[in-house]
Amino acid sequence: MDRTTIDLWVGIFVALGFAALLGLAMKVGNLTSSKIGATYSVTAAFENVGSLKPNAPVKSAGVLVGRVDSIVFNGKNYQAVVSIKIDKRYAFPTDTFANIYTAGLLGEQYIGLEAGGDEEVLKNGDKIAKTQDAIVLEKMISQFLFSKASETETKSVTNTPVPNAVDNTPAANAKAGKSTELGDPPF
Repeated sequence: MDRTTIDLWVGIFVALGFAALLGLAMKVGNLTSSKIGATYSVTAAFENVGSLKPNAPVKSAGVLVGRVDSIVFNGKNYQAVVSIKIDKRYAFPTDTFANIYTAGLLGEQYIGLEAGGDEEVLKNGDKIAKTQDAIVLEKMISQFLFSKASETETKSVTNTPVPNAVDNTPAANAKAGKSTELGDPPF
């Protein structure tokens, strides 16, 4: 083979590699076309959306039923208002719960819809009233560490000896020469 043929094949191989990386990036970033047809839009207000992003999946029972359209901050009540586009094939009751979940331990966040039992269904422009905020991992870790620190402080305070306290443990009774039999009351 001559030099130009080898260069041509290397160029084709590199171009295919870039195309594969671009396709993978689009798939990971949820930028590929979804199989959602005609949609209706509903909103839900959350106090904390975590790292939820527009175009994030909306799932019910693990099935993709829609996408997050937009996220805006409401300065009046200090909440994030999430606009959700749901496929018209799926009708959800008006008492549906909207929860923000994380796929895996550190994966992407998505909205999970849990259907209620109401006869009336959500329509275009309705608001989902029952929501659960995102669980922020950093907040959970800091709460855990704070509770452990306060537990250690409490433990060190309770381990200090109390003057004139009566010790009725079996070890203290043996040291004092008292015998404790099974069934004897501890007083």
